[in-house]
Amino acid sequence: MNTENTKAQMRKGILEFCILSLINDREMYVSDLIEELKNGKLDVVEGTLYPLLTRLKNGEFLSYRWEESTGGPPRKYYQMTEKGGLFLTELQNTWKELTESVDQITKNNNPANDAQSTFQPNS
Repeated sequence: MNTENTKAQMRKGILEFCILSLINDREMYVSDLIEELKNGKLDVVEGTLYPLLTRLKNGEFLSYRWEESTGGPPRKYYQMTEKGGLFLTELQNTWKELTESVDQITKNNNPANDAQSTFQPNS
């Protein structure tokens, strides 16, 4: 099994949650989102981000407004809708439950937490 592929799949699974969390704080332009995600060590390209933003907008979780730019084409700024805020709250609760469960399971079953333990695969 490819570790990099597994890590990429895990990141994709939480990307929507991260985007909504960022936009919840303030309206954002795509390059702002990419910058914030990179600062959080989630490298995302526009080709990944635009379809996700479109899905969130079509689901009425986000809306956008156009703003003229002095140095190029108009910019699309995304903001959270009321429905998006409610969805984000659900995701936050789910994330909390999930991380607590994963922490409990991995803490209890992680050989690295026990210096005397050695890995023994199941037969």
